[in-house]
Amino acid sequence: MIVVTGASGHLGRLVVEELKKRIPAERIVAAARTPEKAADLGVEVREASYDRPETLKSAFEGATKVLLVSGTEENRLQQHSAVVDAAKAAGATLTYTSAPKADTTEAGLAADHKATEEYIKASGVTYTILRNNWYHENYEQSIANAPQLGAIYGAAGDGRIAAASRADYAAATAAVLAGEGHEGKVYELGGDTAWTLADLAAEISKVTGKEVAYQDLPKDDFAGVLAGAGVPAPFAALLADVDVHISRGWLGDTPGTLSELIGRPTQPVGEYVRSLLG
Repeated sequence: MIVVTGASGHLGRLVVEELKKRIPAERIVAAARTPEKAADLGVEVREASYDRPETLKSAFEGATKVLLVSGTEENRLQQHSAVVDAAKAAGATLTYTSAPKADTTEAGLAADHKATEEYIKASGVTYTILRNNWYHENYEQSIANAPQLGAIYGAAGDGRIAAASRADYAAATAAVLAGEGHEGKVYELGGDTAWTLADLAAEISKVTGKEVAYQDLPKDDFAGVLAGAGVPAPFAALLADVDVHISRGWLGDTPGTLSELIGRPTQPVGEYVRSLLG
């Protein structure tokens, strides 16, 4: 039995749907903090809160594999550790959605992922780590606003981004969970083609017929733009730091592992822009 945590979230829902294409629904459990939000997935639903270990114990009962979808809250290292402990206690293998180059990058966004990976390896649980590159969807709001603003803002310079769609990553995750031979593996996953934010602006211009340019800003100025748009200041600073690391090559690798796992090319960013604005 495969248990998918965070099953009511964007990625978790897609993973469950992909798993249903590969294995019987009876072998899938959707674990969610609010079970009602996952009730439409067509599989068994169990309550599982990263902050309440007792729910994890019951959610993982009978599991052979557990997917830990990384959390987004400030105490997520503590949350992740609770999931790792519960998976080990259940005798299940663990698959974790991590960050690119989590063990070597100095990007602040990856710090908790690095610590989680270290905790997983020290725990003795059998694991697979999926280091997901950036999602196209991370730029959804920027793309939607760009035709009116006439610009995409960032601090990434000419840095390249090997992003893919959330659906691509979900398909790869399901392939790993439903497959065999992935134990002990660490996969760096990303899109087939890396692009710059200037390339993204050009795609928006092409789709909308409106002139959109990439406006490169100093790190602090970009953080200010994000904060002005309603992003909480600490998170705005973290995102601006991501862009700086993009400029240094953090997200530019295209190893092809993602497309190999899903058996098809990853979604080009131009296709995503068309789906959003076309």
